[in-house]
Amino acid sequence: MRLSDFDFELPAGSIAQHPVTPREAARLLVVGKGVADRAVRDLPRLLAPGDLLVVNDTRVLPVRLAGRRGDVALSVTLHDDRGDGQWAAFVKPGRRVRVGHCIVFADDFTAEVVEKRPQGDAMLRFNVAGPAFGDLLRRHGAMPLPPYIRRQAFDARDQDDYQTMFAARDGAVAAPTAGLHFTPGLLRALEARGIGHTRVTLHVGAGTFLPVKAVELSDHRMHAEFAILNAAAAAAINRARDAGGRIVAVGTTCVRLLESAVDDAGAMRAFHGETDLFITPGRRFRAVDLMMTNFHLPKSTLFVLVSAFAGVARMQAAYAHAIASGYRFYSYGDACLLSPQAALS
Repeated sequence: MRLSDFDFELPAGSIAQHPVTPREAARLLVVGKGVADRAVRDLPRLLAPGDLLVVNDTRVLPVRLAGRRGDVALSVTLHDDRGDGQWAAFVKPGRRVRVGHCIVFADDFTAEVVEKRPQGDAMLRFNVAGPAFGDLLRRHGAMPLPPYIRRQAFDARDQDDYQTMFAARDGAVAAPTAGLHFTPGLLRALEARGIGHTRVTLHVGAGTFLPVKAVELSDHRMHAEFAILNAAAAAAINRARDAGGRIVAVGTTCVRLLESAVDDAGAMRAFHGETDLFITPGRRFRAVDLMMTNFHLPKSTLFVLVSAFAGVARMQAAYAHAIASGYRFYSYGDACLLSPQAALS
């Protein structure tokens, strides 16, 4: 298929700049045989006892830094931890830095440019590593908000707004945004209905920032992202499925991890390593029965994924309904609850 099959027009006013309060007050478009307008707080009634939510517990690092090289102001977004104090980073304006240049973030926090890479980013080596680096990053860094969230200045609320309630494992450079809609109160309501949850980890990486440039989907290569699905989570998923419950993936990150970890017979296995799985139409889903996800960018790998799950025509129609009905799009926006195309055909 061609990337152009996954394009759509979105008015600028549809892009959410802040989340709603409380989080579960966000709208929820239920996409099945038709579409229905609901709210995230309705999840306990939309799901059934025995269903199991799978959520991503990655924590977003404050990897956006303001630095200087002499009189030149630089914006630096770290996106790939290479260990020993080295990170791949997007540097703007990139033409103002060369190999050997030193970027200063604070008196005690600097980085040397050790490589300019063909992908358009740079490799930086910091003057500190390990826990000391983490301390300085938390002190001087800001949340790496997507470029469509426009701020005249950094908003301190984003430190909390751009982190899910499940966040526990440092490593992401973007939020798993479907999880942003959950609160302790919503979890209690789900548990009272007999709907549990289990946690997995996928550290959202560079692919979130980069556009798809291939004309044909088959020519696109995903960036690998580190993921963990431990034995306890695998067992919980298998028990729920064996008992007749549905597996509800909260976010495309969970879908990619679950589909990377499931075997041919549909049993979940522990997983620890990188996945570069690119899910496109025609895939037979083995691990996921329902998907909760935000609204995604046109011509993105994420919109391709949800179209593979729920059907290209169905998702184009659902997005058209959402735009006409005033749904809020992207990271701080509203959500969808999707049934798989195979179950509706």
